[in-house]
Amino acid sequence: MSDNAAWLGKHEQTTDEQDTTVALRPSSRRLLVQLIRPYRWAGIGLIVAVVAEAAASLAIPYLVQQILDFGMPQLADGDGSLLTRLLVFMGIAVLIQVIGRVVFIRGSGRVGNSILLTLRRRLYKQFQKLSIGFHDKYTSGRAVSRMTSDVEAVQELVLQGLDVVVASGLTIIGATVLLLYLDWRLAIVAFLTYPLIFLLLRWFTGASTRGFRVVRTKSATTIVQFIETMTGIKAVQAFRREPRSRTQFREVAGDYRDANIHVMRVFARAMPGIQYIGHIGTVVVVLAGGIMVLQGELMVGVMAAFVLYLRMFFDPMQDIGQFVSSLQSALTALEKVASVMEEEVEVDDPAHPVAMETSRGRVTFDGVRFSYIEDAVVLPGLDLEIPAGQTVAVVGTTGAGKTTIAKLIARFYDPQEGAIRLDGVDLRDLDEDTLRRHVTLLTQENFIFSGSVAENIAFGRPDATREEVEAAAAAVGADTFIREMPLGFDTDTGKRGSRLSAGQRQLIAFSRVVLADPAVVILDEATSSLDIPSERLVQAALNTILADRTAIIIAHRLSTVEIADRVLVLQHGEIVEDGAPGELIRGGGRYADLHRAWLASLA
Repeated sequence: MSDNAAWLGKHEQTTDEQDTTVALRPSSRRLLVQLIRPYRWAGIGLIVAVVAEAAASLAIPYLVQQILDFGMPQLADGDGSLLTRLLVFMGIAVLIQVIGRVVFIRGSGRVGNSILLTLRRRLYKQFQKLSIGFHDKYTSGRAVSRMTSDVEAVQELVLQGLDVVVASGLTIIGATVLLLYLDWRLAIVAFLTYPLIFLLLRWFTGASTRGFRVVRTKSATTIVQFIETMTGIKAVQAFRREPRSRTQFREVAGDYRDANIHVMRVFARAMPGIQYIGHIGTVVVVLAGGIMVLQGELMVGVMAAFVLYLRMFFDPMQDIGQFVSSLQSALTALEKVASVMEEEVEVDDPAHPVAMETSRGRVTFDGVRFSYIEDAVVLPGLDLEIPAGQTVAVVGTTGAGKTTIAKLIARFYDPQEGAIRLDGVDLRDLDEDTLRRHVTLLTQENFIFSGSVAENIAFGRPDATREEVEAAAAAVGADTFIREMPLGFDTDTGKRGSRLSAGQRQLIAFSRVVLADPAVVILDEATSSLDIPSERLVQAALNTILADRTAIIIAHRLSTVEIADRVLVLQHGEIVEDGAPGELIRGGGRYADLHRAWLASLA
C-alpha cells in the first residue's frame, strides 16, 4: 500500500473508531442546513405528500374492517349503499397513495439532485480556492472520493431521510395508536414484542455504524491507491512495478470487500431478526384474536384490520433499521465533505485590496522568513531588491530555496515573517486577480489541458483573438511545429498533452506567458524539459519576451543564465553571491565553480 493510502486508512480508521454515535457535528450541521435552506418550501411540499400518502395508507386497514364488519352484513341484507361508499373511500385512499408517491419521487429526485449539484459546485470551488499548501498535503484520491462517493452519500441522506423518517415514523405511530383504538387487549399482546425489536435495532445501529465507517474509509483508501497508481503509471511501467502495484491494490480492495462483507453479515442478522420477531408477534396476535373471535369478544373485521396494522408497524422497522445504518454512512461522508469546506484558506484575498491597474515590476523581499514545517527554516531572513525590468537568475544546489522564492513571489504561500512587495505594495494587500495579472509563474511541470493548441495558449487570456494567440506562439518559435500539425492551432493536444513532446509542451506554456503579458515572469526550471535545439530556440526568443519585464529565472542549466543581467547564488536560503554573470565567473567564487562544472558536463 502506498504511504498516502496507508496514512489515510490508519488516520480515518482511528477517527472513526472513536465515535460510533449517529450525530451531526457542528460543521456538518451547518453545511447540511446551508444545502437544505434554499429548498425548504419544496421540502415542506414533499412532507405534505408523504403525510398524505401515510394517512391514506393507514386508512385502508380501517376501511377493510368497516367493510367486513358492516358493509358486507348490510349487503347480505340487500343494502349495498354502505359497501359502495366504503369502496369509493378505499379507491380515493389508494389514489391519494399513488399521487403522494409520484409527487414525492419526482419532487425528491429534483430537490436531491439540485442539492447534489450545489454541493459539488461548492466543493469544487473550495478545492480551487484552497492554497497550494493544502493541495501539497491532500491527495488527489481523497479529493476524488470527496467529489464522488461522499457527495452521493449526502444525497441519500437528504432523500431517504425525508421518506423514511416522515413516512415510516408516521406509519409506526399511527399504527400503534390505531392498534390501541381497535382493541387495547390485543394491542398489549402485540406490544410484548416491542422491546425485542428495539433491542435488536439498538444493536444493529451500533454494529452497522462501526461497519459503515470502516467501509467509507476503505473505499477512500482504494480510490487513493488507484488514482496514485494511474497518475504514476509511466514510472510503474518503467520500473516494472506492475506486480507490486497489483499486490498493493489487491490488499486495499480486499480490505474494502471484507468491510462490506462484515456489514452484510450485520444486515443478515438484523433484518431477518426483525422479520422473525414480526412473524412471532403476528402469530401470537392471530391466536389470541382467533380465540376472542370464537368467544364473540372480537369482530372479524377488527381482527383483520389489527393484523394489517401490525404488519404496517413491523415493516417500517426494517426500513428504519436500514436507514439508520446508511444514515451513519452518510453522516461520515458529510463530515469528510464538511471538513474540506471548513478548511481555511492560508493565502486569502485582503478585505480591502489595493488597486493596481499597471505594474512596473519592482520586487522586494524585506526580512522574509519562511518554512514549510516548523523547525525547518528554508529562508531565515531574506532581503532582496529586484529593480523593474531586470532579469535575475537564481542558482544554487538542491534545497537552497530557489523554488521557494518563486512560490512566494507568486504568492502560493505567505511568509511567516517579513514582507514581499510589488512596486512597494505588500503582496498580501493585492487581490488574487490583480496579482495573477501582474505576476506569472512558469514551471517545468506546466499542465497541458485537453483541447486544441490555441485553447491551451489562450488559457491565461480566454478573450484573446486568434491573431494574438498565433503572435504569442510565433514570439517563442512555437508556431513552426504547430503549423506542421494536422490541424495546426486547432489540433487536439490529447490527455495531458500526450500528443506533444516535452519540448513542445513547454513552448506552448511559454506562449501562454507571452499572451498573458505580465509585469513579472518567474521561470522555475522552465527550460529543463527542452532538448538542446528547442532550448536554443526559446533562449533566442527570451531576449525579446523578457524585454521591459522583470524576470526571475531559476535554473540548473546555466545556459539559461546567460541572458540574465544579474545572478544570485543561494545557499541555505541566504544569498552568498550577487552580481553580473561575467563578474561572478571572473571572481572565482561559487558561481564560477558551478559554471566550470556545467562546461565540463557539456564536453
